[in-house]
Amino acid sequence: MQETIITLNPSGIKLIWCDLHHNLLTTLELHHIYSAYQCRAGYCGLCRIRLLRGLVKYRTQPLTFVRSGEILPCICHVCSNIEIAIPYQ
Repeated sequence: MQETIITLNPSGIKLIWCDLHHNLLTTLELHHIYSAYQCRAGYCGLCRIRLLRGLVKYRTQPLTFVRSGEILPCICHVCSNIEIAIPYQ
């Protein structure tokens, strides 16, 4: 089984995605990476981050507007190696 890697930009930190994680936000939290959030359901947009490379899919459709190149980690599932913009931790 091939590992799916999440790369944080600009730090270069690499995390391994696990399909057992409910969403990308959970993965970040388990690795002690802070990302703002509030609703955990895709309707407030507070957790919005930039997806620089790769593919994600949504378990449920976002209820807030999401621009091209942005994702909501509270409801997305990683489908390939990705790179995301997260400020230094």
